[in-house]
Amino acid sequence: MASDEEMERQSCVNTATSRECWGDYSIDTNWYDVTPDTGVIREYWLSVVNTTLAPDGYERYTMTFNGTIPGPALIGDWGDTFVIHVTNNLENNGTAIHWHGMRQLNNAEFDGVPGVTQCPLAPGESLTYTFPATQYGTTWYHSHYALQYAEGLYGPLIINGPTTANYGEDLGALMVADWDHTSVFKLWDKVKTGGPPSLDSTLLNGTNVYDCTTSSDAACLGTGKYFEVVFVEGTSYKLRIINAGTDIHFRFQIDAHNFQVVAMDLVPIVPYTTDNLLVAIGQRYDIIVNANATNGGDFWLRAVWQTSCGNNLNAAKSLGIVRYNASSTADPTTTPATTYASACTDEPLASLVPYYAMNATASTPTSIAISSVAGSWEINGGTLQLNWSDPTILMDYQNESIFPTDYNVFPLPTANIWVSFIITATGPGAAHPIHLHGHDFWILGQASTAYSATTTVLNYNNPPRRDVATLIPGGYLAIAFITDNPGSWLAHCHIAWHASESLAWQFVERESEITGTLTSADTFLDTCASWKTYYTPTVPQEDDSGI
Repeated sequence: MASDEEMERQSCVNTATSRECWGDYSIDTNWYDVTPDTGVIREYWLSVVNTTLAPDGYERYTMTFNGTIPGPALIGDWGDTFVIHVTNNLENNGTAIHWHGMRQLNNAEFDGVPGVTQCPLAPGESLTYTFPATQYGTTWYHSHYALQYAEGLYGPLIINGPTTANYGEDLGALMVADWDHTSVFKLWDKVKTGGPPSLDSTLLNGTNVYDCTTSSDAACLGTGKYFEVVFVEGTSYKLRIINAGTDIHFRFQIDAHNFQVVAMDLVPIVPYTTDNLLVAIGQRYDIIVNANATNGGDFWLRAVWQTSCGNNLNAAKSLGIVRYNASSTADPTTTPATTYASACTDEPLASLVPYYAMNATASTPTSIAISSVAGSWEINGGTLQLNWSDPTILMDYQNESIFPTDYNVFPLPTANIWVSFIITATGPGAAHPIHLHGHDFWILGQASTAYSATTTVLNYNNPPRRDVATLIPGGYLAIAFITDNPGSWLAHCHIAWHASESLAWQFVERESEITGTLTSADTFLDTCASWKTYYTPTVPQEDDSGI
């Protein structure tokens, strides 16, 4: 017979006053070990296509999913299975789609990294990505082929589940990304010989206002609009903030409003209240905002550029609008209660307390030293240069046990042990948002000062867990995770320029088991065969790291 507690849990329904509930599961469930199996298939079709758009009122040729920036929201529930059919309808490019932050447990073949987990998808070809929603919360999907996501190839991925605080309405995702009126592939030619450029604009959910009043450029249409959201006084709203940028580190604010932060990346946290939130590229935060403006009005929503990290030609216009009157068309006149100094850091580690507590176990750390050499980046002296036609998993499938040096491989052959890494960097740049595929990592330490093996104290007591954290050059980022997921997992800086400049490496985890996890080896091989047929010297060639 079920206990009273079990019976109560089975009847626990997720409502505005019980957001911690999720049927037979809850916010207290260890989702790394226990996942609902709903039997529900969430099936989507994505066409990767060139589209002429004017997201901020300046018209240009773009790359999109289904013709829009961002692409369509992919939404499911915790325990559903996503089946996503991707067709490459680009004219002159391959592509590969990554499902950012998804653990892909025993499912590396669908992580979507060209040269690592698959060959690119040739023009005219299709591939179905299948993965279970073992986590819940807010994330996104994007092309991992060269610089394509900076051309508009990104969209939100939302998995509904329990939350650590109550709210009334879910507003969905707010994706923030810097944007330029020139193709990033043209800009890349300049980046290779100089520093990163300041882009023209910032998009909030694919829109913003670029001033065309003094421009004679026929492409400057002046049709841009601010992102807007309408609040009803007394209602509490969940908003999912995503930094999908190329080179933007921003501080999120809504004038005259505080909010609770309830999740980082795909990890629920103990709620804390603030009026501002630092968000690095690739990071996500779920917040809850109470619509408590008693006299209504219009308020600026801000993605404030942290200009000590990078700049933008229209940084002051990185804005959206919160309205309490849906019929209002006025621009707000509000100002932030506090103007904060620019910071290239994450939220304080002390604020980011995982709600489900999990301690880390000490292990002997491996050093990963990042350095800048002649316009590229080296990892422990090696430069990443992948071969799209010969991905890591294909080499493993073909029993090639020795990977090329320029694949920057860190082998992790032993199952289910703790591994840890001290990551440091020298060279240009104010910050590196480091993203790990296939795992959440425990942040044992993070500082702008140098790491010392004798004096630095690391935290193993329920440290923050997430999949993107910022490394400050001259300082360190100490991370740990458990080798519980066979695959080849990329780790890289999420500044798009830096990833193209080889600031990346691979953890080849439990190599002998990877081939056994392939669910569709024929499809995997067919994709590579089609790519090799297409990829002749007459088509655009790989001219960056491959990712």
